[in-house]
Amino acid sequence: MTIQLLAKLAKNIRLIGLKALFAPAGLMLALLAMPSYGLETTEQQAGVKAQPIVGTVSLVLGKATIESTFGGRPRTAKPGSQIRVHDQIATTANGHVHIRFVDDALVSVRPDSRLEITRYDYDPARPAASTVKFDLIEGITRAISGDAAKSARQRFRLNTPIAAIGVRGTDFTVSAKAGSTKALVNEGTIVLAPFSADCLADAFGPCTSDSIELSGATMELIELDSSTPLPRLVPSTDAQNLTAMRTGVQQAISSSQGAEDASNLKDDEARLEQVSASLLTDSAASDLEVSASQQPPKFTPTQAITISDVSDRQLVWGRYSNGGLDAQERITLAFDEAREGREVTVGNLDYGLFRSENGSKRLDKGLTVVSFGLSSAQAFYNSSSGVVAMEVGGGTLDIDFQENSFATLLNLNHSLTGELEFVANGRLFDGGYFHSRTESQRVAGAVSLDGTEAGYFFEQQLQQGDIQGLTLWNGQ
Repeated sequence: MTIQLLAKLAKNIRLIGLKALFAPAGLMLALLAMPSYGLETTEQQAGVKAQPIVGTVSLVLGKATIESTFGGRPRTAKPGSQIRVHDQIATTANGHVHIRFVDDALVSVRPDSRLEITRYDYDPARPAASTVKFDLIEGITRAISGDAAKSARQRFRLNTPIAAIGVRGTDFTVSAKAGSTKALVNEGTIVLAPFSADCLADAFGPCTSDSIELSGATMELIELDSSTPLPRLVPSTDAQNLTAMRTGVQQAISSSQGAEDASNLKDDEARLEQVSASLLTDSAASDLEVSASQQPPKFTPTQAITISDVSDRQLVWGRYSNGGLDAQERITLAFDEAREGREVTVGNLDYGLFRSENGSKRLDKGLTVVSFGLSSAQAFYNSSSGVVAMEVGGGTLDIDFQENSFATLLNLNHSLTGELEFVANGRLFDGGYFHSRTESQRVAGAVSLDGTEAGYFFEQQLQQGDIQGLTLWNGQ
């Protein structure tokens, strides 16, 4: 702000003060309504507030931010956060963000990713005149087309650093790095082409020059990297995982169309990511060649724990019945050991989560938002061929004690199922109990009264068989 502008502003203020002594009320109001030159906020000067709201965050796992390309401070992504044109959604290593757009399109931004909403013009009265454009700067994103893309396919575009992707009414997943792009189609068809003089990044819609099409009916991926001039189709080495992914997508779409309130919508969005796009990771093919028995689980002890191993923990799992799985139990204690000095919180017919309480069931005051790190876990896949132990490769658990909510994700893997993600969110209740239930899954758990530990059991129905498991977490 210049010295001349400051002097002018001070003069105006003095004039208003003098005239206020003699002016009638109407004139005083008019003077107070004078514009305050030079006092616009940074956002107003940059035009951020002028950008239309085009979507709403429906689910957040881990940590993520919303940043405007016009500048200003990044906002923490939360359920209910508004998404505007030119916003960038950025996720950390454990971050997931799900967005529902104004035309009912669904977009999931996966960990270590950055997606910009470059343009989103949609008028429900004129959907054929829509224009939608995303820019996947890095990472992995998944999009299910809404009314805009379905009605104006020639005006939809998702750019990566090296390629343009158009759609024909589609559900697809894209992985982007500086020199490579991979894409998988769950339903519909996409058109991918490298940038060139005939396919400009600033344009809209699919490119025809050097393009290649891929539909969801094939067991293939599209791959493009900087070492080759043209995209190519790559056969999938994991047909079972791909089929499971597509089945999960169909269930998510049909469920989300019938959602009538915010809580149902969150469940639908969570189911959308239950089966991840693991085929897009560089290590997927090699990982699938090695059975779970050859890869020791990262968070499952190789030997069953003993009471001395968990003597300093407030939360422990005890088993009522082992169902013949004695040899595969890893993080549970015998019932009598688990209940010594502890009270049961949640559980099922086989297990109970026991907590140290000292006569109190009240959480400590002052707890806010806690991100927990996975301490230990065990999981089993039960099918017609028997029960086998699964690998638990990691996960996230965030509990908002002020909003009384939780959100969690677990990475699971077995050669019979491929890589899966268990995703759930729901309410936190008095006493530190939390749970969520849908038609295909269930999760229930509790936190220690000081908010430093957590644990839950989970169950999920698959297309063939089901999975179940137990977890223990430490506050970070």
